[in-house]
Amino acid sequence: MNQFMDTRTQILKINVLTEGWSWSVSEKYILACDSPTLHVTPHYYTFFSRGMVPLEHFWPIRYTNMCKSLKFAVEWGNNHTSKAQEIGNVSGRFVQEDMKMDYVYDYMLHLLTEYAKLLKFKPSVPPNAIELCSESMACFADGKWRKFMEDSLVKYPTSTIPCTSPPPYDPSTIKAIIDNKKNMIKQVEMWEDEYWKNQDLKQN
Repeated sequence: MNQFMDTRTQILKINVLTEGWSWSVSEKYILACDSPTLHVTPHYYTFFSRGMVPLEHFWPIRYTNMCKSLKFAVEWGNNHTSKAQEIGNVSGRFVQEDMKMDYVYDYMLHLLTEYAKLLKFKPSVPPNAIELCSESMACFADGKWRKFMEDSLVKYPTSTIPCTSPPPYDPSTIKAIIDNKKNMIKQVEMWEDEYWKNQDLKQN
């Protein structure tokens, strides 16, 4: 985690998001902190990644030249504190509003329903299987972790039916979304390249 400070001595925390051996489990928690997130180019994607936009929900960081990319991002943040904080605020609202547990459960329902259609066998419960309910798992948790688990518990049946799964995007729409994200990342890379070019000129 890095920090930079604006002219009013207000410290803005920057969360650097990187992966381990698979997709980042902490991604949603980092995005929820209302702090600018420096998102290193991922190899694995979460189910909500497609809803995130560079320069809107996060600042993209090159995987291939990470140190220089991080340095430039912090310099940019020092000179654009309001815009940097807005990125943090937007990502925080994205997690709090667009990723409510009701929406996540709806997504899981549609995902598992569609996945079930692909199965070529009928699943069955193994004879020695032990059933674990969410309540029993939460009982062993404590502190904030227990609160997070309790907040996500399904305590009673929903009073509304699941949301309707929208039809697939038109291929041209998907291409436009992908191209827009690529262009934003290229824009950041152009700013970064120009920054380091100017630094080299100053040194020479």
